[in-house]
Amino acid sequence: MGAVKFKNRRAVQIENDIFRVTVLEEGGHIAEIFDKRANVSPLWIPKWDSLEPSSYSLDRSEEFGTGPDAKLLAGIMGHNVCLDIFGVPSPEEERLGLTVHGEASVDPYEISEGGARLTQNVTLRLAQLKYTRKIELKSKGLRIRELVENLCGVDRPIAWTQHVTLGPPFLHPATTDFRASMTRSVVSDSDPGLNAYLRLGEEFAWPSAPRSDGGRADLQRMYAFAPASSYTAHLADPSREHAFFITFSPHYQLAFGYIWKRNDFPWMGIWEENSSRQAPPWKGREVTRGMEFGVSPFPESRRAMVDRNQLLGVPSFRWIGAGETIEVEYWIVSEPAGAIPESLGWPDDAT
Repeated sequence: MGAVKFKNRRAVQIENDIFRVTVLEEGGHIAEIFDKRANVSPLWIPKWDSLEPSSYSLDRSEEFGTGPDAKLLAGIMGHNVCLDIFGVPSPEEERLGLTVHGEASVDPYEISEGGARLTQNVTLRLAQLKYTRKIELKSKGLRIRELVENLCGVDRPIAWTQHVTLGPPFLHPATTDFRASMTRSVVSDSDPGLNAYLRLGEEFAWPSAPRSDGGRADLQRMYAFAPASSYTAHLADPSREHAFFITFSPHYQLAFGYIWKRNDFPWMGIWEENSSRQAPPWKGREVTRGMEFGVSPFPESRRAMVDRNQLLGVPSFRWIGAGETIEVEYWIVSEPAGAIPESLGWPDDAT
């Protein structure tokens, strides 16, 4: 389909008989994965009006807040990549223009498309990384390959997280089901919203998390009562070569999920926002669940990530060598289903 306007944003679309995929030119976000059989995209579209990040300025865009996340929030949709950092920049980095989750979520991309394939490219000026994402439509979903090239002459630690966020109408906090190949887990020691319902800093075994009122929460469902917020970090099952999460909507009779190689992305973070954040642009209106898999357990500054070094015996970042290029592959799957599958396998046509 090529270049289109999507929610007032410049975008590129590809499609086949089953899926329509929309990618934003600025920020590179996968804004929708529309399943034509179920007539829905599971990905989150905020209720606020979206803005091209290049059009953002603090004096003209106060509706998005005033923090280092404002430029990202102005244009966020669906699935964005957090590269070089996963979390907040330092004050020094912020003064030079770095935003929350890094340049890859706000910079303009070169996008080429043809048939059922789409390629995105961006060079991150501050991070000195070149990032490429290749999306290919298949019969069972999307095959995605990502490459990160270190343009520096030195080895360096990086964060690299797939910030996948689900939203209504597919997501319903009381009925949508989740499954994931996770094991040991930790509640973040700080609340990402204003209404934490889990005990901060507690370790637990997936999916039974400790609630702040003394009970247990089954993370295979969202906490249905608003306002509520949480962030938990989870280790992918070390006995499996591949990790996955899958979510099932009873209303749409659709199972939607991601599959990746555990050695590439050993961590998954679950971020819940249920009408908790009151500041602009949230205004207590948003219901989202982020299923964010990557090389780091928590969103935090670069210094905090490196100082942490590891959690539960697993590194909290990844090294990239001088001049090195790293390639990863993962799949997005979407299938009509009468009930949630208990597991996922690597797609048969993966090569």
